Amino acid sequence: MKEIVCISGKGGTGKSSVVSALAWIAKENLVVADCDVDAADLHLIFSPTARKSEDFYSGIKAEIDPAKCIGCGLCAQKCRFDAICRKDGVYEVSALDCEGCGYCYHICPTKAISLPEQLVGNCYTSDTRFNCSLVHAKLGIGADNSGKLVARVKNEAKVLAKKEEKDYLLVDGSPGIGCPVISSLSGADIVLMVTEPSLSAQSDLARLWELIQKFQISAACIINKADINPEISQTIRTWLQKEGIRHLADLPYSSDFQIAITNGQSVTEQNNTKWQPMFLKIWESLKEIQ
Repeated sequence: MKEIVCISGKGGTGKSSVVSALAWIAKENLVVADCDVDAADLHLIFSPTARKSEDFYSGIKAEIDPAKCIGCGLCAQKCRFDAICRKDGVYEVSALDCEGCGYCYHICPTKAISLPEQLVGNCYTSDTRFNCSLVHAKLGIGADNSGKLVARVKNEAKVLAKKEEKDYLLVDGSPGIGCPVISSLSGADIVLMVTEPSLSAQSDLARLWELIQKFQISAACIINKADINPEISQTIRTWLQKEGIRHLADLPYSSDFQIAITNGQSVTEQNNTKWQPMFLKIWESLKEIQ
């Protein structure tokens, strides 16, 4: 099984649109994993029906038992994150501000503070209208440890791909270069970078490539909306050649992408005649990369 991870140095480059278009092309022989858990959106296109749902617990938060609390205020005085305050004569913890360091737990004289593990999201395995399986997740608002949830999604997808005897695992990773991206890259065979011709995307692409090199993974790149700034597109092409990164395609700017998203479709469905040959060629090129 070959694992292909699609990532971008910044958001808004069209990464998820590319993933959904490729999934539509190769749907009979892959499992898709949406590892952009902070802002998952492939479900909007795949119309999944969950066949398995599991809670995801990670990290701890302080909680105060008012029955045991004597109101000494020591926890509020010592909390460096200002996560504990007194309200109506009772001390309570702000879950969004608490970092789970546990200091208040250790200094409480009456042991009124506990540190329960937190339910921060859910992980789903779903059937889709593409006739391929989708493993995806929902991370709670303000929840931490998205990197761990990414690892959970990827591991579930790998097991499923082997069970279903699929040849490919296609992963939609997070933008940026942080912990979720690092987790997405772990164990990948090929990285497909999606960029756009803007100064910010050009800079973030270089940062992303620096990260990928540490994993020693084969990489390829698509320049989306390449015609909106031909000068920067050419600069990116020159840079790709210099770095030895395979340039798979230039995608022109098209309202087809917005229309497809609005209709809950991949762009290859929305305008099959125009986009299917292009993404079929991209998919065949990805399959050839070692």
